[in-house]
Amino acid sequence: MSVLSVSNLGKAYRSYRSEWHRLGRLMGLPFYPLEEAWVLRHVSFDIGRGEAIGIIGQNGAGKSTLLKLITGTLAPSEGHVHIAGRIGAILELGMGFHPEMSGRQNARMAAGLMGYNADQIEQAMPDIEDFAEVGEYFDEPVRTYSSGMQVRVAFSVATVFKPEILIVDEALAVGDAYFQHKCFDRIREFREHGMTLLIVSHNRGSVQALCDRAILLEKGLAIREGPPEEVFDFYNATLADTQARHVFVDKSGDRAKTRSGTGEARVSDIALLNSKGEETEYVSVGETVRLRVRVEVVEDLELLVFGFGIRDRLGQTMYGTNTWHTEQTLNKPTAGEIYEFNVTFPANLGVGSYSVQTALTDRDTHLNANYEWQDLALVFNVINKDKPTFVGCQWYEPVISVERRSDDR
Repeated sequence: MSVLSVSNLGKAYRSYRSEWHRLGRLMGLPFYPLEEAWVLRHVSFDIGRGEAIGIIGQNGAGKSTLLKLITGTLAPSEGHVHIAGRIGAILELGMGFHPEMSGRQNARMAAGLMGYNADQIEQAMPDIEDFAEVGEYFDEPVRTYSSGMQVRVAFSVATVFKPEILIVDEALAVGDAYFQHKCFDRIREFREHGMTLLIVSHNRGSVQALCDRAILLEKGLAIREGPPEEVFDFYNATLADTQARHVFVDKSGDRAKTRSGTGEARVSDIALLNSKGEETEYVSVGETVRLRVRVEVVEDLELLVFGFGIRDRLGQTMYGTNTWHTEQTLNKPTAGEIYEFNVTFPANLGVGSYSVQTALTDRDTHLNANYEWQDLALVFNVINKDKPTFVGCQWYEPVISVERRSDDR
């Protein structure tokens, strides 16, 4: 059962010859706008109870507009939203807060607008104050707050009553790292208890760690929906190729591999070799391995740079570099030449599944000339054969000393 249903949602900003014409249009009279700019159109999706959806896209794609339409702070021009549950929302920074009122007064007002009565609000106020951790500023005017302090109070109010649906815009990107961690810990806790989440974020790790699905918006349209890793790979590919004419998704295997680029050079073969020089999908923690990548030059080039990255199962980069930074750029490679790049490194990674991404460019970034970019070019697993038990995504060789001390030190 859907707790949030969005059907053919759209928002247009219209200009009329006069306010009388605008009013007449609202009354059903045949007055048509001089200009009509759609910032969101034909967006539809459903969210089930306990599900988490991430909304991603470039600035101006329509993400914040979508959230405002869902929460009712904007009226749609077409389509409708159906909500079955109480919403807690954190949208634009300071949205709805009165600058001359204190944090406590704004908290009362915001909770009242969410539908809670005075007794419920006063009972929750100590929890709001404790979680926000703004100290004596809680009773000072909000105009004296930093942006991070505003987020602290807004998030505390939105989550203290444990809403069925939590909607979070990029506001959490503001402020200190400590409170960001605290917020995401609370979101994870709520998710474990079945809360539905809709979040806008550019942070790939956050979306992939918290969300079941992701939706990519571009110029007001939902152009892709699916597993977060797949959608983020497609999004990154479209950033590299702004026309999105050279973005391909291969779903022949159990994973969706995204490849983009103009094709002047391409990876023809890739393999991971263990310490014995054998191709493998399994390596031991700390084992020295070699990534072998063969590259074919399709057209004459001025420069060719090879880059690679290692990502965990959530898509977070463990390590990455390229031959521009290592000062190994190839000058004037010609069509038909084949180069083999070998990268030797210790697999100082935690137990789990990892993937390799490759990039062929003309300098330090693929945003200038993207010959080829591949996500999930290769997948391998790290197992622990001979190291002490540990947790985490990286292996260190710790030295722990233990000394018995007398009371007098």
